[in-house]
This record gives sequence, C-alpha cells and structure tokens, in this order.
Amino acid sequence: MFIVYLFRTLIVIAIVFLVYIAYKYVVNPKRKLNVAKEKKQFYFLDEEENVQKNFSMTYKGIIFEGEKYIGTIENAFDVVSISVYAKEPEALKGLERDDLFFLEKEILIHYPFATVEWKYPINELLNHSPS
Repeated sequence: MFIVYLFRTLIVIAIVFLVYIAYKYVVNPKRKLNVAKEKKQFYFLDEEENVQKNFSMTYKGIIFEGEKYIGTIENAFDVVSISVYAKEPEALKGLERDDLFFLEKEILIHYPFATVEWKYPINELLNHSPS
C-alpha cells in the first residue's frame, strides 16, 4: 500500500514539474524574440534596470543588438548613448531608411535621453542622401 502512495506522489510531482517547465518555456523572452523574428514582426527585448546588458530587437526578420552606455543627464545617471548593429548583416537586404527611423523611435521610447549610433553597414544607408 505504501508503494502505491509513493508512486502516486511521484506522478503528481512529475506532472507539476512538467507544467512548470512548459510555463518557463512559453514565457521565455528569447523564445519570443525568435518567434517574432520568424514572423518578421517587431519585438524589443531588454532588461532596462541592467545597464550593462545589451538589448535585442527584431524587425522584418532581422535581429539587432544595442550596446548601452551610461552617462550623466542634468542631475542623474542614465543611458546617454546606444550603438546598434545587425547580428546578421547579410539579412539587411530590403531594409529602408524609414525602417531605421522606426527602430530609432522605438529605442528612444525606452531611452529618451540617448543618442543612437548605427554601426556599419547600417550607417552607410543613413549617410547617403535620398535620390
């Protein structure tokens, strides 16, 4: 009889453990970033309270990463500079200047005191005047 109760208890513990693992998988932010990349949607992944950790965002199937730099604003410290680069530069085909303006606007929503610097080859698109 004791073995039956022990076996039932182990089954309940295993089920609770599987539910917990499934929940952690579903709410994983990196998984959400990859799903948004596959669907070519916009998604912004960041730990705003951790200035040392880079943020990631995806747009039109391209993953961008931004490095945050802290500095002073009036009477406080905040993120004052961000440099953004594409993790896969070959995926930039078809990206337009308006797309970069959209991404910059989204970055500035999270970091209003920052200046955004785009790394090569994205900065080449911004440096060329429109024809």
